[in-house]
Amino acid sequence: MQNDLFGAPTEPSLVTVAERSAYLRREIERHSHAYYVQDQPTIPDSEYDKLFAELQKIETDFPDLRTADSPTLRVGGHALPEFGQVQHAVPMLSLNNGFEDEDVLAFDKRVREGLDTYTETNTEIEYAIDLKFDGLAINLRYIDGVFTQAATRGDGFTGEDVTENIRTIRSIPLRLNTPHPPVLLDVRGEVLMFKRDFDKLNQRQRDAGAKEFANPRNAAAGSLRQLDSKITAQRHLRFFAYGIGALEGAELPASHRALLAWYRDLGIPVCDENALVCGASGLLNFYRAIQQKRPALAYEIDGVVYKVNDFAQQTELGFVSRAPRFALAHKFPAEEAMTVVQGIDIQVGRTGALTPVARLAPVFVGGVTITNATLHNEDEVRRKDVRSGDTVIVRRAGDVIPEVVAVVLERRPDPVPVAFEMTKSCPVCGSHVVREEGEAIARCSGGLFCSAQRKEAIRHFAGRRMMDVEGLGERYIENLVELGYVHGIADLYKLTLDNLLEMKQRADERDGITPETVQQGKIATKWAENLLTAIAASKQPSLDRLLFALGIRHVGESTAKTLADWLGQLNLIRHAPAALLRVLPDIGATVADAIADFFAEPKNQQALDGLLQADVAPKDEHAPSAKLRDRLEFSVLLAALDIPKLTATRCKQLQDRGMTLTNLAVLGEGGFTDLGLPSDVHTALMQWLAVPGNRQRLLELGTIAQELLQQLPQSAEDEGAFAGKTFVLTGTLPTLTRDQASAMIEAAGGKVAGSVSKKTSYVVAGEEAGSKLAKARELGVAVLTEADLLQLCSRS
Repeated sequence: MQNDLFGAPTEPSLVTVAERSAYLRREIERHSHAYYVQDQPTIPDSEYDKLFAELQKIETDFPDLRTADSPTLRVGGHALPEFGQVQHAVPMLSLNNGFEDEDVLAFDKRVREGLDTYTETNTEIEYAIDLKFDGLAINLRYIDGVFTQAATRGDGFTGEDVTENIRTIRSIPLRLNTPHPPVLLDVRGEVLMFKRDFDKLNQRQRDAGAKEFANPRNAAAGSLRQLDSKITAQRHLRFFAYGIGALEGAELPASHRALLAWYRDLGIPVCDENALVCGASGLLNFYRAIQQKRPALAYEIDGVVYKVNDFAQQTELGFVSRAPRFALAHKFPAEEAMTVVQGIDIQVGRTGALTPVARLAPVFVGGVTITNATLHNEDEVRRKDVRSGDTVIVRRAGDVIPEVVAVVLERRPDPVPVAFEMTKSCPVCGSHVVREEGEAIARCSGGLFCSAQRKEAIRHFAGRRMMDVEGLGERYIENLVELGYVHGIADLYKLTLDNLLEMKQRADERDGITPETVQQGKIATKWAENLLTAIAASKQPSLDRLLFALGIRHVGESTAKTLADWLGQLNLIRHAPAALLRVLPDIGATVADAIADFFAEPKNQQALDGLLQADVAPKDEHAPSAKLRDRLEFSVLLAALDIPKLTATRCKQLQDRGMTLTNLAVLGEGGFTDLGLPSDVHTALMQWLAVPGNRQRLLELGTIAQELLQQLPQSAEDEGAFAGKTFVLTGTLPTLTRDQASAMIEAAGGKVAGSVSKKTSYVVAGEEAGSKLAKARELGVAVLTEADLLQLCSRS
């Protein structure tokens, strides 16, 4: 038996054991911090191992003494079946990038212009500079000073729960070093692998005959995504903090530098390579200095990050899109090399985007061998005039994505290769390819059918605001598709319990995982039963949710609701021509064409038929809206066809003279003499009618308009008390969720918007209402409570 704190060799009481375990936890963490963070060992490894073994023995004998911050948890626990999802309290946004000195000068100018006092006085801004680590962004959550959760960045709003793996990183404190910790603290930082640890890992891989990792970032990513945290514990990952998310129960430091100093006091590791500078010259001087020092650093970096130091100034500058105005990532120049294009392939992305990719003779660039490089899009290929057989200069853009920089024309082969042309059909599924006017990207139109888009289509389809299939996470979708159980969205509704259990077993075998239940001779079925229940529950969605779930380009919740409210029936929507869709409110030419193109692809129609055959059908179909009557007039529909020179006034003129879509479709040259059109308008109309298919478009549009008119109610229904009113929701309401409040408003004829403007009618504010409430008060917009909203709804 170990001696107690007082050196007594006698059998200790429970109290002294508790004291001893607390002492050992503090000592082990103190020595770990000195070793892993300060790189200054305080005791020999053998002595550290004795302390660790003693604590393990106590916790084995007295399990109740094992605490959430015990260092014994760092060795890794049981393997996880999958990673859960974590919603970030404060989004983990990305940064805008800069590559040239001019980008930094422009950034500094924008910052000074955004801070009026600095523009007027021509004073230099104080900036904090951190290194841009080549690792993975992570959010660490501490509650009352104890580490409780870690999540990856994910899409910036939702990440994966990697708590058990992060717990194995010895440089991360499991309890903050302060007697008065915050109630809640979200620490933002980077998980990375040092170069020496990467070399040791690859040596172990070689010794074991296993595949080596390409670079430290890949090794860190692979280690962090291990379902067995024991494996992660062997990989020697590190962590550096550089930002903050949510904070409760403590005062936010006044600046970025003060935040990092606070983190150091709390025992959270912060990189020593940082700086506080003034003005653009200070930024560029640090950048050049660290670029020279880069090869000697213990870890990989791909640039530096500049931030306005003062947090109040950061708040004043705010954000643009999903990036802060007060920060910039300044990346190092990419490395370049020369090689030969062996061919140009077309890759289909998960959203249907077609990307030309140069197949290259292998060349070593930026520490890796490159065999493919992106050509971005058809316009870029033509601009650079890249052809199969050309010698080209390639580089790793941002040290990550290989791209073709230019063609070495003097080395072009003879005979000259043919110029590149984008394919007219998807190389994966054969669906027709669409390229919208004004866009550089061509896309496969077979969103519901194309196997390249299958995972993304199913993920979107099952989303909470779409079909809301609870429990169908990304990992299950990947396995269902990769192992051949789901080939399209309709296949979800054919899954059986046996299918799901077999899928899970095959996936575990592929990944080398043996779940604890299997080790115990059991088979977990509850998850599969719950998933099947959720799939079955999604069979009767509202029409707008079903339309949104189909993943039609440009069709979000608002557009889906417009289609459902105005046309009312899936069959009408799936056969509606673009001109008819254009006359609906808030649907322009681009959106209308995207919808029509989606349904014009036979494979999408087949996939939709498959859903209907699986008894998936909207529960709220109804007759088209009576408000559609005025929009079905000849002049409105004709104007929606965008015939050159045929303005809305000219269309009205034709209507007043008794013209119909059917008559116009069969009209010959002589039939226009009595219409009074100017000669240029007459010529433009005849040229349009001469285009094959346009007369048929008029006939079809006229037919569907007549069918709709016959289905319309005789008079418009009551539009509701909120007709023409726009609402904005902010904060947490006492009893209603956002979705419930939105549904009530829309049921009464109102519209729910995401931001406050002069056009906003009401702002409905709950607890912790933020900037939207302040904006409403600034603009004089009426503010309602939940009780006010319920009272107004009761009158409608």
